[in-house]
Amino acid sequence: MDALFDRLKHPNPNLRDRAMLELVETRNETTIPRLISILDEDDTTYRRAAVKTLGAIGMDTVPFLIEILSTSDNVTVRGSAVKALAQVIVNYPDVPFPAEGLECLKTSMSDENPVVNIAAVMALGELGTPAFEILVEALQTTDNIALQVILVNTLASIGDIRAEPILTAAIEDTSLDEYVRESATSALPRLEQKIKYMELQAARRA
Repeated sequence: MDALFDRLKHPNPNLRDRAMLELVETRNETTIPRLISILDEDDTTYRRAAVKTLGAIGMDTVPFLIEILSTSDNVTVRGSAVKALAQVIVNYPDVPFPAEGLECLKTSMSDENPVVNIAAVMALGELGTPAFEILVEALQTTDNIALQVILVNTLASIGDIRAEPILTAAIEDTSLDEYVRESATSALPRLEQKIKYMELQAARRA
């Protein structure tokens, strides 16, 4: 096991990926806590490999990641934990994401550090329609301009038709920063393209 963790630091990405897969296949009760402990490592390669491995393990990591997000005062740890949750979502799209994980990501959007709050929006964007209302609420309540821009673009990327009036309202809302309104303007046609693409994909599967 120690050799596999050492290989997560290896400069060769193929060796890191093989170590990750072996850790997933041979994991025991110490694997997840040990990966969690790497999330504050200065070695970026090692830290990112741990995030990727946690994501590959899947839903069993979610309670550990929620715990660290709720308790850590280290922004690198919190950011890495959110990214690991995003990896879980990407790797297991057909497995329902736990409600407590969803709530944790919602809370993380209010984190004072952009490393965390923007990563949380991106993770919710990967989740898609189940996170739609959470993303809309955040857009309508935050006064963080950078977050508003990310939220507008994320809502467009989901391809949910309910985003059309939300983006239109943002475009017309003169109380919003001009950059946010411009972002909504450019996001609207992307949303329409995504909806058409998804409809086409659904028709092909039918």
